[in-house]
Amino acid sequence: MAIPSFVDAATLTVAGGNGGHGCASIHREKFKPLGGPDGGNGGNGGSVILRVEPGLTTLVEYHRQSQRRAQNGQPGKGDHANGANGDDVVLAVPDGTVVRDADTGETLADLVGAEAEVVVAAGGRGGLGNAALASSTRKAPGFALLGEEGEARRVTLELKVLADVGLVGFPSAGKSSLIAAISRARPKIADYPFTTLVPNLGVVVAGDVTFTVADVPGLIEGASEGRGLGHDFLRHIERCLAIVHVIDCATYEPGRDPLTDLDIIEAELAAHGGLEDRPRMVALNKVDVTDAAELADIVRPELEARGLPTFLVSTKTGEGLRALTFAMADEVARRRAEAPKPEPARIVIRPAPVAGGPEFTIRKQGDGEGGFVWRVRGDKPERWVRQTDFNNGEAVGYLADRFARLGIEDALLAEGARAGDAVAIGEGEHPVVFDFAPQVEIGAELLSRRGEDQRLFDERESVKRRRKLDAEYHAAKEAERLTRMASEGYSADKGASEEGEDD
Repeated sequence: MAIPSFVDAATLTVAGGNGGHGCASIHREKFKPLGGPDGGNGGNGGSVILRVEPGLTTLVEYHRQSQRRAQNGQPGKGDHANGANGDDVVLAVPDGTVVRDADTGETLADLVGAEAEVVVAAGGRGGLGNAALASSTRKAPGFALLGEEGEARRVTLELKVLADVGLVGFPSAGKSSLIAAISRARPKIADYPFTTLVPNLGVVVAGDVTFTVADVPGLIEGASEGRGLGHDFLRHIERCLAIVHVIDCATYEPGRDPLTDLDIIEAELAAHGGLEDRPRMVALNKVDVTDAAELADIVRPELEARGLPTFLVSTKTGEGLRALTFAMADEVARRRAEAPKPEPARIVIRPAPVAGGPEFTIRKQGDGEGGFVWRVRGDKPERWVRQTDFNNGEAVGYLADRFARLGIEDALLAEGARAGDAVAIGEGEHPVVFDFAPQVEIGAELLSRRGEDQRLFDERESVKRRRKLDAEYHAAKEAERLTRMASEGYSADKGASEEGEDD
């Protein structure tokens, strides 16, 4: 199956890079094997960013490749070497792209204007190394924090063409011929319905006003419900400042007339919604045909009585095109003048609102027969769990200290939790489950306080051996001295008495 060259909707699976793990390292050098912690931090993962590229007009690139992932952050190393941050992935999208969450339908961004961008998948933060975790009470941490996983989600991209005037009408009404006659656009033109399969854009200059015109593929009755091609392209006129009905006055299809065609198209626009405030104009096309010119003269008073500016045009002879283009230019200029002036682009940092309540919630799940569990939820505790290496007892002890400082232990006791109860902390269906042990340290069995390395305070074995050898050496020297004195007829007591007589 051939991939179309124009794609105005795509579903994209994106994932930010994972953060690098922190490093647990002890500085070592000659005669100083325990020089303190020197593990570096892990690098942050890269993010996936959507950015407007003014020259781009299609989303076909994401139709071909629908999965994008940013680079992971590098782990930290010893000697205070931090890991490198992962590179961001910047995806170019056309101007006018609407970004929505594919699962919830929430609108994430409406990208309008050059360089407009949005982060759709943030990278994970890197974990801290043991050098960053050291403190006055934890002088040599034997652990480091793990990097967080990057954000992953599915997003839908919808392109809404940015045009000032939208041409709507039945198939073969002459919309493509009209846009070709008033601009340099060269869309495909043929004498069969649904010739136009993609929206065409043309730039029109009328006096001092330059504006763009969009040729929307033909609409039929029921287009808002999915019939024909109109359902896929109705959104392309949502950004238009004005709408021009192109009506075929030379059609030979039974049951067709200009007023009926207009009513059907207006019903479809109303069903689509959001277009009630757009000014309308009517272009009665193909008046170069005798019967069509007579019909246009008959219906023109009725259309003007409805308050619709009406123009008799012929894309073949050029009749009425100048008046139509200048009328469109006047309407576009008026709408632009009424629109509020755009503010200069600036970076606005909006931190997430801080909730006034506690930073975690506790809920008892289950019943007495099948057992129960205390479920703890909150951004901080869940993030701390993801950062913890549960194969390291000291890291688990550090996590318990963080929970205690946050007040989770006291809150569990207040809720009625007892020692040995199951406590689940973490997001999703597979949280980490602990056995509640109040006032009991959970860390590794260390002789020193949790977080301290007893090796920094204990005497090393090499020092003990050297001191033992020194003591044996001095004892042997002392024994040799006493033996020599004894062989010379001296004793320690005699020597002491002689010294006393001399005094």
